[in-house]
Amino acid sequence: MVLKCIWPEFVEGTMTWSVPKSVANTRYSVSDNGSTLTVKNINKRDRGRYACIINRILPYSQWQDIVIEPLPNIIVDNNVKVFECADQTIQLTCCEKIYEVEWRPIPSGDQVTASDKGCITVFHKIMSIDCEAEIFTCQLKNPALQHFHYSRKSVIVHKVIGEVTCKSEMLGDGIRGDIRTGLCDKGWEGSITCQCISGMWEVIYMDCVLQVIKDLEKKAEVLVVIDMPVLVAELSNATVQNTQEITQSPETIQTIVGILVTIADISQNVIINKPVMENFLKTVDIIVSDETINSWDQLNNGTTGDTGVALLHAIENIGDRLTDGEFTIKETSIKLTRTTIISSYSGISTLPNSTTEILIPQVLEPTAMTIIIFSRLDKVLPTRTTSNGNSKTSVSRISGDVVVVKVNQTLKNILFTFDIIDKHFGNPECVFWDFNLNAWHSTGCEVKSFRIETGKITCECHHTTSFSILMSPFLSSYALAYITYIGVAISMASLILCLIIEIIVWKSVTRNKISYMRHVSIVNIAVSLLIANICFITGALIAEQEQPTSVSRCSPAVFFMHLFYLSLFFWMLISALLLFYHTVTLFSQMSRAKITAITFSVGYGAPLLIAIITVASTAGPQHYITRIYVCWLNWNESKALLAFVVPALTIVAINLVLLIVALYKMLKTGAGAATQPNETHALVVIIRCVAFLTPLFALTWGFGLGTMVSRDFGVHVVFTLLNSLQGFFILVFGTLSDSKIREALAGKLRMWRSNLYDQLELRTFSAASSSNNSTCSDTFLNA
Repeated sequence: MVLKCIWPEFVEGTMTWSVPKSVANTRYSVSDNGSTLTVKNINKRDRGRYACIINRILPYSQWQDIVIEPLPNIIVDNNVKVFECADQTIQLTCCEKIYEVEWRPIPSGDQVTASDKGCITVFHKIMSIDCEAEIFTCQLKNPALQHFHYSRKSVIVHKVIGEVTCKSEMLGDGIRGDIRTGLCDKGWEGSITCQCISGMWEVIYMDCVLQVIKDLEKKAEVLVVIDMPVLVAELSNATVQNTQEITQSPETIQTIVGILVTIADISQNVIINKPVMENFLKTVDIIVSDETINSWDQLNNGTTGDTGVALLHAIENIGDRLTDGEFTIKETSIKLTRTTIISSYSGISTLPNSTTEILIPQVLEPTAMTIIIFSRLDKVLPTRTTSNGNSKTSVSRISGDVVVVKVNQTLKNILFTFDIIDKHFGNPECVFWDFNLNAWHSTGCEVKSFRIETGKITCECHHTTSFSILMSPFLSSYALAYITYIGVAISMASLILCLIIEIIVWKSVTRNKISYMRHVSIVNIAVSLLIANICFITGALIAEQEQPTSVSRCSPAVFFMHLFYLSLFFWMLISALLLFYHTVTLFSQMSRAKITAITFSVGYGAPLLIAIITVASTAGPQHYITRIYVCWLNWNESKALLAFVVPALTIVAINLVLLIVALYKMLKTGAGAATQPNETHALVVIIRCVAFLTPLFALTWGFGLGTMVSRDFGVHVVFTLLNSLQGFFILVFGTLSDSKIREALAGKLRMWRSNLYDQLELRTFSAASSSNNSTCSDTFLNA
């Protein structure tokens, strides 16, 4: 587009140009001493006022409002149409909403009809004696425009000989598997793609937008500020009058969002009053209603997943331009409050099924503020990857209202109390939508309290934008909770049974030094895991009662869990060392008392030292525990969890090496070369125990590490199962798999049964003797 400004002879100065905001600096140039303006790649948004200004004491200017009409958009139902070569009448339709069009050629006998929606249809007769292809062209009727390449579209009509399986006046004829594209039904604009299946044309893709909304979209493309209130009102009315059709059409919803975005962009040049905002939010309320859930699912799962984000951005933008004063707008799922806060603010949602609270304790100076609460945007905004300052990511979904806060000053803190939509979810995060990252972000927001039993979570944030809460759909699911508690119960019962069996057979199976130390190890492994499980249950109960968990209440449970889980691994290390020294070194020459002192020092002393150092190194910033959802060692801030992971995995690696060395030594020299038969049996049992339990514990905590980096539900289920059943595995592989224990236990049971039988016989005999004596005495006396 080239514009020339006539320079009056009596005016002197330098000339500049004023152009609409849509025209970027890189798209226009000035020449001829400033009198000629050239704009490249113009579009409909570039319409508006262009002015040339001569700068002097009293500026001299010339201006003109430029209207840029859109390019013609000729739509035909299909570029190629196929019909059976038979005597019949076919129809070809062409549409153009702005410019007049006509079909060429028009054979004699054909009829042409035009509609009031810019469409023209030709009814063409084909004859079975003429099966040659024909070409029809739909072109602009204005001769001045016909030389442009976009001024026409052609349709090729093919005539096939033979039976066809699908017939349609709009789509034409076809055989099984053919795909055709046709125009949408009356009142809709766009196209429908169908496939010939089982003798019928079935829709496989639809791109139809309600005609009244499409017409408003065309108005929005050339919208100027002065016309904005009228367009907002028209959009609101059209949405209300066509609610049912709109809610079931993803394409129409997407088009409406595009119109709202355009309105929000234009609003940045004016102040928005209450009536305009009411109409804007009335439209938003309908397109986010419960009836639109399926449509939004299609939008979020397709290539248009940013539609919800664009809607949120439009709401924020127009919310920045509200007029001063105090007023409230309330729709079915939206509440807007425009007010002036003097020193503080406190408010609560009155929307159905929503009691979201907003508290601003203090403002620096009186200021106008806008708060918008949405109770249904959880289905509109797509699931996103949550990120925070530690580069941790997780897939979560919105589980509360979305609150937009707009205020013209920096606030130290804002408190939000949200209702949790789905209490099956867990791991809550307080987040805001970051439009720069196009993701939910948690920087500047934190969870202050979380009570699952009341279904409420309180967030504290230090800036203003769009806020909500994200929760993971599996971390606190009832399924995992049931698996955990049932598994831990089985584990604890197994450990208690293991200890009872050891007590019963202790004297029978600890007659040599190797057997004695092997049973000392398995007893302490069972005791360590039993205490750790008790602490785990305690921590879980604390976490369920309050979120975030109290440091003072949760820390003791975490400390003892850390200590005794580590003790479990260190006693496994002792078992492996016992095996190594009895097969490779002369450890067997040491006394039983000395061996016991060393093993207890390692088994409990080393874990205690690690646990104390961990507490001391994290005491200052209070980053010892993870305070959200569980009582356990912190990972995000202090990486305290490494104090468990590193020793545990190191022991696993050492045990595997020692096991391989011991097996090699025994196979090379013979299992009984340096030991007695009973000692050989004990070594074999130790090998079996270490060989089974070490990989099992390694696998368990390997999946435990996986839960830190993966949000796959299966990983969490496997870890929960393995972790909660460790006691059962210890009972099976550490106790019941030992034939000596089974023999001793069977002997004890036989002895108890024999003693019980003897006692029963003695009692029976005594009772019988007593009965006989009484009878004889009575007989004698009677005699």
